[in-house]
Amino acid sequence: MDTDASEPHSDDDRIVVGVDGSAASIAALRYAARIADALDAPMEAVTTWTYPPIMDSYALAGWSPEDDAEKLLEQSIIDAFASDPPPRLTRSVLAGPAAATLIGVSRRAGMLVLGNRGHGGFVGLLLGSVSSACAAHAMCPVLIVHANARDTEPESDR
Repeated sequence: MDTDASEPHSDDDRIVVGVDGSAASIAALRYAARIADALDAPMEAVTTWTYPPIMDSYALAGWSPEDDAEKLLEQSIIDAFASDPPPRLTRSVLAGPAAATLIGVSRRAGMLVLGNRGHGGFVGLLLGSVSSACAAHAMCPVLIVHANARDTEPESDR
């Protein structure tokens, strides 16, 4: 389908970034911003959350994994862009397992961008379980970004 370059982009054109606070997800945020800028597309940073599978009800009092996810997302955006986030950046904190939720979001996205490794428990793997599942099952193109030493520097130190 041909579209006029002057037409605004739809939500289906947005660049979605999975964010978990890891160095690789910060690098993915920065790379996605470059792509969104080049394509003049909106960008959405998505963090997911779930309750731990075994949780004492006493431990739940006063604690919200959704609030923690919101704080993590905001800090990740600050880490990636300091005080100058992309102008068309939206933020979403969604309930559900990371891979399944991001695959669901991919149904209405132009691209899904992920870091190669998150905060999972198996250090040394080249590709994490979330990025692997999304690469295999997403409904849009998937870009997997590897963090390097430069990506871990604060934006203001570059």
